[in-house]
Amino acid sequence: MVLPPRNSPKTAAASGPGSKIAERDAAQNDAFLREVDDALREDEFFGLMRRYGKPALAVVMVGLLALAGYLWWGSYSQDQKAAHAEQFTLALDQLDGGNLAGATAGLAPLAAGKDGNAAAARLLQGDVALKQGHAAEAANLYGALAADSNAPQPFRQLASIRQVAVQFDSMPPEAVIARLKPLTQPGNPWFGSAGELVGMAYLKQGNKALAGPLFVAISRDTGTPDSLRARSRQMAGLLGFDSIDDIAHSSAGNAPAAGNAGAGAVAQ
Repeated sequence: MVLPPRNSPKTAAASGPGSKIAERDAAQNDAFLREVDDALREDEFFGLMRRYGKPALAVVMVGLLALAGYLWWGSYSQDQKAAHAEQFTLALDQLDGGNLAGATAGLAPLAAGKDGNAAAARLLQGDVALKQGHAAEAANLYGALAADSNAPQPFRQLASIRQVAVQFDSMPPEAVIARLKPLTQPGNPWFGSAGELVGMAYLKQGNKALAGPLFVAISRDTGTPDSLRARSRQMAGLLGFDSIDDIAHSSAGNAPAAGNAGAGAVAQ
C-alpha cells in the first residue's frame, strides 16, 4: 500500500486554515493559553498575599479602626456639647431664680472643661461670687479667665472689663487706662463698657478734655446698649459736651466737633 505524501493536496486541505481540525486545534491552544495565564495570575496573587498579605490586612484594619474612632468621637462630642449646653441653661435658671448655691454647683463641672462652655461658665462663676458679695473672689475669677491664653478672646476681654469694674475704686486711674484703652476703639464689641471705665478714670485724673469726648463717642455708638449710651450722654452733658446728633445743624453746631474730639480721645 502506498501512502499519500504529507504535502499532498488532500492532507493540506484537511489541515488548512479553514478546516475543522485547525479550528479545534486553535480553540484548544487558546484554552490552554488562558489556563496557563490564569494559573500564572493565581500564583502571582497568592505570592503577593504570602508576602504582603499580613501588612496590607493590618493597614486596612488600622484604617477601619481609625474611621470607627473618628465617627464615635464625633458623635460623642456632639452629645457632650448638647449635655453641657443643657447643664449651662439649668445653671442660668438657678441663677435667675436666686439659687446661687445651685448655680455654683452646676457651673463647677462646666468650668473645669475645655470647650467653649468652660469660658462662659468661668465668667458666670465670677458673676455668682459678685452676687454673693465676694468681690475679691469674683475679681480673682475674672482675672484668671482674662489671663488664660487658651480661652476665647471675647470672654477674656469681657473678664478683664469686669475685673477692672470690681476693682475700680482701688486701682490707680493710670492702671485702668492702660488695661482697657486697647478696647476703646470704635467697632470693638466692648467699646462702650471699656470706654465708660476709661472715661471715669480720666475724670479721676481730672482730665475732662479726654473724658468728655469719649463719653460723646460712646453715646453715639449704635452698637452700645441704650442704657449705657444714655449714661454717657448725661456724663458728656455734665462735662459741657454736646452729644446729641442734629443732622440739620451738623455743619454749624457742636456735634461734629464733639464727634471729632471723641474720635481723637479714643485714638489717643
